[in-house]
Amino acid sequence: MGSNNVCRTCLRALKQRPSAALQTGCTPLRSALLPTLRPLSTSSGLHAKATPNKTYSPAPVIPPSSDPPSKNVRFEPEKNPDASKLAGFANQVRQRAGAATETYIAYGVTENLFKECSRQAEYTIPQVLEKGGVAPKTEAGEDLGVGMGWWYEDLGLTPTFNTWAQISFLHMYLLTVRFRYFPPDHAPAWHQHLLDHFSYAAEDRMATYHGMVARGTRNKYLKDLFIQWRGVLAAYDEGLIRGDAVMAAAVWRNVFKGDENVDTEKLALIVAFVRKSLRSLDRMPDEEVAGGRVKFGNPGSEKALVAEESRLLNEPFKEEPKAEEAGGVQTA
Repeated sequence: MGSNNVCRTCLRALKQRPSAALQTGCTPLRSALLPTLRPLSTSSGLHAKATPNKTYSPAPVIPPSSDPPSKNVRFEPEKNPDASKLAGFANQVRQRAGAATETYIAYGVTENLFKECSRQAEYTIPQVLEKGGVAPKTEAGEDLGVGMGWWYEDLGLTPTFNTWAQISFLHMYLLTVRFRYFPPDHAPAWHQHLLDHFSYAAEDRMATYHGMVARGTRNKYLKDLFIQWRGVLAAYDEGLIRGDAVMAAAVWRNVFKGDENVDTEKLALIVAFVRKSLRSLDRMPDEEVAGGRVKFGNPGSEKALVAEESRLLNEPFKEEPKAEEAGGVQTA
């Protein structure tokens, strides 16, 4: 009997729930997502109504844009034509839910963005995955891996943990600069989660490829990496403000480890890549960045730009005016 009473109570509650939703003027989430219903309206007096007797033809698919912002950074166009409507609805839900959902959204999107950063310098060490295998070493004593892509094959960098970290840092910096344009209440969560995903990936590589089983040892290296990240932010920010020469010096110290025999043309390719990538990210709308639809190219696409001769090379040097001529302090 007790179970029957509970069932009748539940049935009454279910019968009353739709009428309560209509009285309050709220559109149920299921009604917003069914394909047989009208799309949501931004007008306060219009709500979704069911039209079961009417059939709808499939919505046309919007073709991807043929003019991406840049070869270095691009975003993937949304393939679903109703994505903007659903995104607007999700935005309203987030506003009602407050800041509770912001950290979950930022966590998921930054995970995909970090994977895009890490993918640029991905490497493996097959020897350590075999039983009793030992990783080969570089002349400096680092574990040597196997990597593919522009940074290893064209630039000639060595596939090691430090190289992977520095290339990831470089791309993470590009995203960090873009996150600074987010609203002040939202940006810190995106900064923190992006760095957290790097820490998770770095710790996983330490244990998988580099034999760091002890948690204390991994934590020590993670602290060192965090200090390096803070230094990278300061160095690249300085180059962003003071010019390409300072930016090139920062890239030379971090990516090339201060190698005196560095190819200056390759160094210039990376500087040009950083500049154009930042400009492309600046042109991307916030919703595209927050949707995680960012794809990086490689600096090799800047060869034509770097090969151009600077106009300043043909201009004569001008002697700076003396202090007396410039209105400075005159001496007796």
